[in-house]
Amino acid sequence: MKLTIYHNNGCRKSREALEYIETKGYDVEIVEYLKTPLSISELKDLIQLLKINPMELVRKNESIWKENFMDQKMTDSQLIAVLIENPKLIQRPIIKSVTNAVIGRQMDNLIRFLKSH
Repeated sequence: MKLTIYHNNGCRKSREALEYIETKGYDVEIVEYLKTPLSISELKDLIQLLKINPMELVRKNESIWKENFMDQKMTDSQLIAVLIENPKLIQRPIIKSVTNAVIGRQMDNLIRFLKSH
């Protein structure tokens, strides 16, 4: 099975998830989303596969969020635009298969996801 990981090499959790996936022998495509930003349609597709709303994808402890966006009321479309413009705000890592996706920040989530495939 082919997986895609939306990866930030500067993040320990993302590196751990990638290493785990590779040690399990999965064919994995690595998308360094800070270097190659997602399009609006790619991000919308990921949100749909994750079965979450856009706010659940936001890293709310980031200073960019706290200083610029935390107190704003935004529609889902506006929030997606903020995430596209500020990819550092996107939770990581995200691991995607053809049929669904998971935020792999907690290793247990990643392990359950892989077992379900």
